[in-house]
Amino acid sequence: MTLKPLRWLIPVVVFAVIAGFLYAGLFRDPREVPSPLVGKQAPAFSLAELHAPDRHLSPADMRGQVWLLNVWASWCVSCREEHPLLVALAKTELVPIIGLDYKDKPGDGRAWLTDNGNPYAKSVMDTDGRAGIDWGVYGVPETFVVDRAGVIRYKQIGPLTEQALKQTILPLVRRLQAS
Repeated sequence: MTLKPLRWLIPVVVFAVIAGFLYAGLFRDPREVPSPLVGKQAPAFSLAELHAPDRHLSPADMRGQVWLLNVWASWCVSCREEHPLLVALAKTELVPIIGLDYKDKPGDGRAWLTDNGNPYAKSVMDTDGRAGIDWGVYGVPETFVVDRAGVIRYKQIGPLTEQALKQTILPLVRRLQAS
């Protein structure tokens, strides 16, 4: 007789807990999805360079430097939004920017950089998207800050903004370069 009132109470409690999580999720910024790779070694790749397909680049080639990996594509509308910031950042020579041309045709990527400016020290081709998957790319654009030891220290989901650069990314880059 004491179990009958509990039968309806259990589904109500489960529903309330699920509803609470969903309600709390409404107030979170989707760009703040935590990456499981932050604090871990950057995934390895060896990809052909966009402008010199006979040469390859890997994260190991960047060891000893703090650098940014910017995942972009010529077909990406949001990439157009952030691109002027990347061009301006590249002119400061504060930090090398490596481009990962994601699921793009090489000719389209080269033409896009010719038309819009090339902020990348080097850009590599990830035509099948496998390297992007290994890096945990949700979509383009995304930008990663990688330290001297090759450890990912930050991930920006979505287009870079002036605020994100000034308040988060550049202070982090400077701290990592100083250490």
